[in-house]
Amino acid sequence: MTNSTKVPVVSKEVIIPFILITSLFALWGFANDITNPMVAAFATVMEISTAKAALVQLAFYGGYATMAIPAALFVRKYSYKKGIILGLTLYAIGALLFFPAAKFEVFGFFLGSLYILTFGLAFLETTANPFILSMGDERTATQRLNLAQAFNPIGSLFGMFVASKFILVALDSDIRNAAGELVFNTLDEAQKAIIRTHDLEIIRNPYVILGFVVIAMLVVISLTKMPKRTVNENPTSAASSFKRLFKNGKYKEGVLAQLFYVAAQIMCWTFIIQYAGNLGISKAEAQNYNIIAMAIFLCSRFISTFLMKYVNSRKLLMIFALCAMATMSGVILIEGILGLYLLVATSAFMSLMFPTIYGIALDGLRADDTAIGAAGLVMAIVGGALMPILQGLMIDTEKIGPFSGVNFSFILPFICFCIIAIYGYRTLKIYK
Repeated sequence: MTNSTKVPVVSKEVIIPFILITSLFALWGFANDITNPMVAAFATVMEISTAKAALVQLAFYGGYATMAIPAALFVRKYSYKKGIILGLTLYAIGALLFFPAAKFEVFGFFLGSLYILTFGLAFLETTANPFILSMGDERTATQRLNLAQAFNPIGSLFGMFVASKFILVALDSDIRNAAGELVFNTLDEAQKAIIRTHDLEIIRNPYVILGFVVIAMLVVISLTKMPKRTVNENPTSAASSFKRLFKNGKYKEGVLAQLFYVAAQIMCWTFIIQYAGNLGISKAEAQNYNIIAMAIFLCSRFISTFLMKYVNSRKLLMIFALCAMATMSGVILIEGILGLYLLVATSAFMSLMFPTIYGIALDGLRADDTAIGAAGLVMAIVGGALMPILQGLMIDTEKIGPFSGVNFSFILPFICFCIIAIYGYRTLKIYK
């Protein structure tokens, strides 16, 4: 015990590389959460259905699914630093493509830009986590990664803040009359065209600025001497890793649970705006509820980490999933502000899910299999691409039985949390 307490979490030799790589966690958190509110913004300004606007999430999270495995294979062959440089390059290209996308005012162009942007994020997420783990003694690896991951929700909060205070509040298409109805829908085509040009430029600007910030990071990291780490000095073949992972039930179910978790998270955060809009609340004001949800999420992450000292993480995962199912029940059944409060409160129970599922699924894997195993869990982020479109279709339906389409659409996150609860139970009782 005495020896382990003397081992630094981050040694002086790698402090600069650690700070630089840790900053990437905030960068992809920012991109994630500035993009979620864009579903509602595009639906209005481009005059498209919620389901079509949810293609934003398909493009964004589809990039992860496309590039996670290639990123892992690239890093296995080359190095962490080269993986990060390529990731930042793709990130910057995708962000800067928002400029021509806004100029041509084509929704598909925006989708393509986001798709390329998330190629870069897939590289960064697949590379940065194991790189941070490798920057020091194995005994402090978990502490080191937890420290780095703390900056992800900080970036997310900043992304939400920018979306709320610099994008949504500035959209002329979201101006409402005294009755709470959108004025944009009553205008003629010439007036709409002027507003559309203005609003797409408002949406464009933060992404273009972000692109230049990413380029600056790319230059700094390229010029900085990084620890010479590779995924594995003598790796077995990738095919062997895939075979072992495919036979590992705990890992396979973990990927599935992660897919449904990300789907639930994205649905809960993306469609807070639609849920609040159904109550007559503007997009800018509704985004404030998203910010509160993220603040709760961040605080709960520290609380749940503390609770893990006393409660088995697998049991805690199951309990939090059951609590999320309870709040979702209220979101579905209660048509009013209380339902919105319960939707915000759900973030408290989502806080531990991603890292806990990640850790459980990778626990016990061979070193050779960890990189591809981690890539599979990153690829599971595609859950955020698929189910929001289905929820958008449900929201576009004004009534589903006795429920409003918006309220009933949250049956999808409810199902997701049910699957996560089952995974927590199975890992607790079967995969001990």
